[in-house]
Amino acid sequence: MTVILLALAAACCLGTGFVLQQIAAQHAPPQDYLSFRLLLDLVRMPRWVAGIVLMVTGMALGAVALGMGDITLVEPLMATNLLFAMALARRLSRQRLGRSGWAGLWLLAGGVTAFIVAGQPHGGRNSEVGQLAQWLIMGGVLSAALLLAAIAKRERVHVSLEAALLGVAAGLLYGLQDALTRISGLRFGAGGWRALLTSWHPYAIVVLGVLALVMVQSAFESAPLRMSLPALTAAQPLAGIACGVGFLGDQLRVTPGALAFQSAGIAAVVAGIVLIGSHPAMPPGAGATDSSRELQPR
Repeated sequence: MTVILLALAAACCLGTGFVLQQIAAQHAPPQDYLSFRLLLDLVRMPRWVAGIVLMVTGMALGAVALGMGDITLVEPLMATNLLFAMALARRLSRQRLGRSGWAGLWLLAGGVTAFIVAGQPHGGRNSEVGQLAQWLIMGGVLSAALLLAAIAKRERVHVSLEAALLGVAAGLLYGLQDALTRISGLRFGAGGWRALLTSWHPYAIVVLGVLALVMVQSAFESAPLRMSLPALTAAQPLAGIACGVGFLGDQLRVTPGALAFQSAGIAAVVAGIVLIGSHPAMPPGAGATDSSRELQPR
């Protein structure tokens, strides 16, 4: 229960922080798109700083939850950050939830519940890292994220597709970051600060966090929140679960019935994320009213 409460608190901070960041990021200069200069411009905006503080707090709570529980349990719960983002966006826009909003809410909440109840995620006996599977999965996730970001930057695609691609890319990096956070927690628990600081994992976490942050803010700058946040929210738990099962030793029930309910749960989560993300209450962003990004040189 402590892990569940920590993960939900993390989701609340993340969802609220994402909304505040997007409201600020839509005022950033278009030429800073997918550039580290974007962060330098945004840090001057108090609302963006508040959103970052909430996001860091959410990540810290998520790290504690990952240290106490399994990534296959924590990740689906943290995907509910979209519910909290929706609650704040709805309050700011004063729009009713409507059928699509309620349907998305119940699909997301029900999907997470079905996945956890059916899968009964738990840590296995073999939670060692450094095996070939670890490098293959990490390399695949990282390569996919960088490829999506490259397509969003270099190909002349619509701004809404750019935002979705960057959202997926950032979600993949955040999922990988969560897996490395779990490993760092294990190393800290086994050998303290010395064991943690002499490994490469915490430094990789910082690098992944900065890369994902640039992608997220560029997505928030270029298009409505509904174009990027659902993609990010869907990609992060999928990447985290893949890492958890692939090389962290997490286990799920594999009976036919359990697998069917787990698949249905994941499908419901994705459908709920899409419905909530497309709700008109979500902040419109610069991309809804300004098509000049289409003409910006890459």
